[in-house]
Amino acid sequence: MESTRIDKWLWAARFFKTRSLATEAVNRGHVLMGQQALKPSKEVRVGDVLTVWQAKISHEVVVKGISEQRGPAHVAQQLYTETPESLAQRAQAAEHRRLNPEPAHTLEHGRPTKRDRRALEKTWGDR
Repeated sequence: MESTRIDKWLWAARFFKTRSLATEAVNRGHVLMGQQALKPSKEVRVGDVLTVWQAKISHEVVVKGISEQRGPAHVAQQLYTETPESLAQRAQAAEHRRLNPEPAHTLEHGRPTKRDRRALEKTWGDR
């Protein structure tokens, strides 16, 4: 087997849990080949360089093997290698997220409920 559809390969390489999720990601432009958006039927071959975006995180990978079947994770990891630049960029982004957390994530609760608002008004009174 020399080539396969990009959506099948992404599913077999375990970038996406289902093939339909892989197809949807390709249709939305979250998978690029040489800075070009693809269609799910695009054939992928060994040596192709793909950029896969997942949850605002970019993975730049080189295709090392072709498979149309989803297998164990250790087999799926042999289908590609991530470029050193991509690994460094992901590590830097992870460090940035660790050092600069989103302020909204530090809140224990969301908006005050009606009950909370009434308790606050009772405590503070009319100012």
